[in-house]
Amino acid sequence: MHPAVSIGLVSMCTAWNLAGFVAIRRATTRAHLPPSAPPPPVSVLKPLNGAEAGLAANLRTFFTQDHPSFELVFGVTDALDPALAVVAQLRAEFPNVSCQLAVHEGGAALNPKVRNLLGMLPHATHDLVLISDSNVRAPAHYVSELAQLHVAHRAGIVTNLFAGTDEATLGAALENVQLNGFCAAGSALPTLSGDAAIIGKSTLFSRAALDRLGGLTRLSCVLAEDFILGKMFERAGLPIVIAPTVLENPNRALTPRAAFARHLRWAMLRWRLRPVAALLEPLTSPLLMLPFAWSSFGAASLAWFAAVLALRDLGGWVLLRGWRRAWLPVLLGPVRELAAPFAWLVGAFKRHVTWRGQRLRLSSGTLLYAEPRRHADQPKRAVRSAGMRGARMPNTSRSSVRRTT
Repeated sequence: MHPAVSIGLVSMCTAWNLAGFVAIRRATTRAHLPPSAPPPPVSVLKPLNGAEAGLAANLRTFFTQDHPSFELVFGVTDALDPALAVVAQLRAEFPNVSCQLAVHEGGAALNPKVRNLLGMLPHATHDLVLISDSNVRAPAHYVSELAQLHVAHRAGIVTNLFAGTDEATLGAALENVQLNGFCAAGSALPTLSGDAAIIGKSTLFSRAALDRLGGLTRLSCVLAEDFILGKMFERAGLPIVIAPTVLENPNRALTPRAAFARHLRWAMLRWRLRPVAALLEPLTSPLLMLPFAWSSFGAASLAWFAAVLALRDLGGWVLLRGWRRAWLPVLLGPVRELAAPFAWLVGAFKRHVTWRGQRLRLSSGTLLYAEPRRHADQPKRAVRSAGMRGARMPNTSRSSVRRTT
């Protein structure tokens, strides 16, 4: 390969990772707003599904918010959901916090999170709504800061970057290296060009503004509901603001297989949301660009590889969660580099996702289609052979599909 081409590829890789680091630093070092007039009231929506590890500790940080006027709205689509016991315990512990619990059948949506939110939203009493995932921990000023930023910037959406924390297994550590490095850079990078960057774990917006844009039902049949929500506000001319506070996303006991499955799903989203950017994604990998660097710089390319990898993985880690356990990205960054191309490649061709027990087909724009369900007493082989003999197939119309939550 011509040396100029190799140098160009290496330069693009360097530039992307440097820009990602700068974007994270810019977002996380923005000055906090000084206290002003009391911020507007906020309804915090917390969709729940099961009593995941650390749920009580995560939710407790929302009962201790210092916002002068906020309410918590928890939602489940199963009256036997074990998360209900966790919420009940916290409600008893914090009786002065305004709290509602919505047990509902769910709205008409293929996206399970949106299905839950559609059942919860009628219980919210304030115009400002904060959608916050159950696996998030937040400092006491979190809700107040987002409400103040929404007013100060006349924002459409206020969101946050987050840091993967609390790793106790190899899979969880790999997950956090990925979240604090590549994912954080990719999330923050669009802000340098004025593009929207939405992190679905934390999204504050005006309910009235969303209704004018078509409402939450517009997100019912897409997998990347946070990305589409951001685009709705952005294209309406309403700014997207990233708050300086970094939230914690505890990942304690993931297996390597579970971590890979999660990032495979994210790769599928990137391919379907921005296929050109996804096609160019290998250019961001120092490992994949190392042969081109070697062809131009020889053994010195190893120093380039280490420096760029450290800039992204170690740099992002330190900016988001400090120096604690900073040896992990140094040790596991190269391992993550080896696994990432497989998720990228498989994600381009994989067509289905399974979310909370439901198999869904994923199309462009992350549009979801429900897969027909076979009868439980009819095995796959029998269905296939019956079709080959020209026999009538089981009824798979919408009315025969059993709704799950």
